[in-house]
Amino acid sequence: MQKRQFLASSAKASDQTAHDADPVETREWLEALQSLIEHQGPARARFVLDRLAEAALAGPLHWRAPRISPYANTIAQDEQPVYPGDLSMEERLASTMRWNALAMVAKANAADAELGGHIASYASAADLFEVGFNHFFRGPEGDAPADLLYVQPHSAPGIYARAFYEGRLSAQDLAHFRRELSALRQGARGLSSYPHPWLMPDFWQFPTGSMGIGPISAIYQARFLRYLQHRGLLSAEHGQRKIWGVFGDGEMDEPESMSALTLAARERLDNLIFVINCNLQRLDGPVRGNGRIIDELESLFTGAGWKVIKVIWGSDWDALFAKDKGGELLKAFAQTVDGQFQTYAAKDGAFNRRAFFGQHPALADLVADLSDAQVDRLRRGGHDMVKIHAAYWHAMRHQGQPVVILAHTKKGFGMGQAGQGKMTTHSQKKMDEEALIGFRDRFRLPLSDDEARALRLIEPDPDSPEVRYLRERRKALGGALPARRLESKPLDVPAMSQWAGFAINEVGREMSNTLAFVRMLGNLLKDPKIGPRIVPIVADEARTFGMASLFRQVGIYSSVGQRYEPEDIGSVLHYREALDGQILEEGISEAGAMAS
Repeated sequence: MQKRQFLASSAKASDQTAHDADPVETREWLEALQSLIEHQGPARARFVLDRLAEAALAGPLHWRAPRISPYANTIAQDEQPVYPGDLSMEERLASTMRWNALAMVAKANAADAELGGHIASYASAADLFEVGFNHFFRGPEGDAPADLLYVQPHSAPGIYARAFYEGRLSAQDLAHFRRELSALRQGARGLSSYPHPWLMPDFWQFPTGSMGIGPISAIYQARFLRYLQHRGLLSAEHGQRKIWGVFGDGEMDEPESMSALTLAARERLDNLIFVINCNLQRLDGPVRGNGRIIDELESLFTGAGWKVIKVIWGSDWDALFAKDKGGELLKAFAQTVDGQFQTYAAKDGAFNRRAFFGQHPALADLVADLSDAQVDRLRRGGHDMVKIHAAYWHAMRHQGQPVVILAHTKKGFGMGQAGQGKMTTHSQKKMDEEALIGFRDRFRLPLSDDEARALRLIEPDPDSPEVRYLRERRKALGGALPARRLESKPLDVPAMSQWAGFAINEVGREMSNTLAFVRMLGNLLKDPKIGPRIVPIVADEARTFGMASLFRQVGIYSSVGQRYEPEDIGSVLHYREALDGQILEEGISEAGAMAS
């Protein structure tokens, strides 16, 4: 029943401009599709739709399938798995992390207003991280290989807050957020502004603090694991470990964020999952005030060949969708731009009742039995752990494509009039006493008024149910994350005379530095011990650099081997691609070569 209603609603919402010359015939087509789904299943329905699409593309219709779906969740309610955790416990933990992250940043800036830091980003992303940490992100302990985690830079305070609750960081560590130098002078540990393994070598796995390097690095990391697997240097199990990237919607404007999307799809990197925190805001204002960033990203990722999962509305909306027989909700969403969604986020339930639900009598009827407070609590999908878990669960099981999850959130969630949905919330580093007490009340935190005003950290009590639960979940998932462990075995390096004898021989012909380098590299690649560990990375300049002889010697990596006979097959320099090829040929992409 739900699928049938959703399909009808989608049809009404998506056709805002075209005139229906024969509504009866249109309805018959829709009912035929509904019947096919109900009686023969989604797989058969997809097959028939694919054949229809092929016929339409081959004909004179000039038709293309839309790449934007209705502004609703991808995962239907009846496709959601049962939530495996203690939901109320995990919501309390998320609230605690929000508070401790806020307290850490605000207290640091109360002492030194020049320090900076971010409160609102993690406030919007906390639930996305908590579901991951409690149910999906695997640590380095145990038999299964650890996941690799790329963290949105401005959410770093929340990751520190969680590590504090896990017992990995101390209150003194948190007191030295963005104070690495003064921490050293006092014999303490400082916390870097953003994820940076050079500054915190045992904590952060990857640097992401320059916008854009996180997404491109995550893609090439996922490809590199497959490369190692295909070359026999990594087990199949380790090759399937997940690379998670949690990023912001504003960050997607960086060219590096989007430049490697097609590589991920072309390589069928189903070990890669992006989670885009779509809180609709960047530093100065809306990401797409006059449009919708989620629609834009859905179109871009779909076109690039990714599986897209949208988490737009929380469970509170399910009953409203069920009551909405005429599809008015989807119609209203289709006409609402992000700048207006931001205003709704910043206002209370009474305003949203008037401004959004008051647009149409049918919309007003949907919330007639809800109080203004209940309207205010209608959550976006990125703040609903059940919806987030369903998206992650399906993403983990999807095969053949990388997956992106577009999660709709409110920037500064829970900050109330002090920051939720406000234009200035990204750069906000302090909150007044009234706002702090309001935040405490909103999340029902165990703090007195004086403790809230003083920005007291909620200390982890090892015997409390919350701390025991958190640590048990991490133990079940293989230990703490993020965590960086350096594990490398020393290799015997061959004597220089074996690979660069010509360079130390006084007698011999002169040669360029380039030729000398290529000869040395070729000899090193032949060494049985160190040779297989060398990875030549080329940005489409191998022939120019005189490295073409390596094509035949070690091969160019291709995840599908070589399905064609190269034109120069008879040449000693012929272009040889192979599943176990050693060279990473990145094409005209210096950023890609650096990411590799």
